[in-house]
Amino acid sequence: MNDSLLYDIDILKDFSANILLKTGVENQNAEIITESLICADLRGVKSHGIVRLPTYIERIEKGVLDPCAKMEFEKNFAAVALLNARNGFGQVAGYMAMKAAMDKAGTYGIGMVGVRNSNHFGIASYYSMLAMNENMIGIVLTHASPAIAPYGTKKPLLGTNPISIAVPAGKEIPIVLDMSMSVVARGKIRYAALTGEEIPFGWALDAEGKPTTNPQEALKGSLIPIGGVKGSGLSLIVDILCGILTDSCLTGEVKNITDTNGPSNTGHIFCAVNISSFIDVERFKTNIDAVIRKIKSLPAIDNNDIYTPGEIEHNLEKKRRKEGLPVERDVIKTLNSLAERYGVARL
Repeated sequence: MNDSLLYDIDILKDFSANILLKTGVENQNAEIITESLICADLRGVKSHGIVRLPTYIERIEKGVLDPCAKMEFEKNFAAVALLNARNGFGQVAGYMAMKAAMDKAGTYGIGMVGVRNSNHFGIASYYSMLAMNENMIGIVLTHASPAIAPYGTKKPLLGTNPISIAVPAGKEIPIVLDMSMSVVARGKIRYAALTGEEIPFGWALDAEGKPTTNPQEALKGSLIPIGGVKGSGLSLIVDILCGILTDSCLTGEVKNITDTNGPSNTGHIFCAVNISSFIDVERFKTNIDAVIRKIKSLPAIDNNDIYTPGEIEHNLEKKRRKEGLPVERDVIKTLNSLAERYGVARL
């Protein structure tokens, strides 16, 4: 039995925004943060959805996240810029940075914006799709706290370090790649720990380097990188771009989202590619459609359905926008506890 309740999207949006407003977040920023959370839930990435709200609020309460941060561009050139998030919400910094990257791409064909002194920004594809929806290719990278042991070592140092690339299509569903450098995002293990579920073998190792199905033990150990040495190497490169290039911190120094001993020192990279600078947009989309149809025309293994990156999430979002968002009762209980503390209507 699925122990969850369905909620109208607007009810969850109002709840989230009202809580954030109570902590001092400006109205527009509360909407951006909320949109990111709901986007994650709509697309089935519930570990980055509204379940994250209590953690964000705790970071504000402990003084390690500034809800009113005055972000500024420390460097701003023709096609590139560096944004100092000043320890504010990663979602606000991400939205601001991607919009700036898109503006630059509109003029110069490409725009790249780095962000320093930021925090967890939620689902990466939220930002890559901002560019995609404006006939651009969106590329987003972020590093994270130590979760993956570099290949051949035992101690976690590298983050899961997600990357998202969103590509517009014509009549077909657009291609949206959103993946971490681990076999599974650590947020899914945190979510399993919160709900008391086991995790599959092959996701993580315990502190002794042994496979485990216990999410609590997995959080003490390390995640398994995709493709072994290849995933480990990709994670290192993302960390260099997001941490060292932006001058946020060195590899292994990003704090875990649940670590309230200080700022997380997270960095991000946002890139927008203006398709029309290379090829007619409609021709590009027609060609992407042709590629998608070619993939789907290939013989399937065991007659399974064939999906392109982001298609499953697209279909789920469409379904949930119509039927509502499922929220587990344990999560509802936690959110309602938050509502009582801040004088907001319960779910």
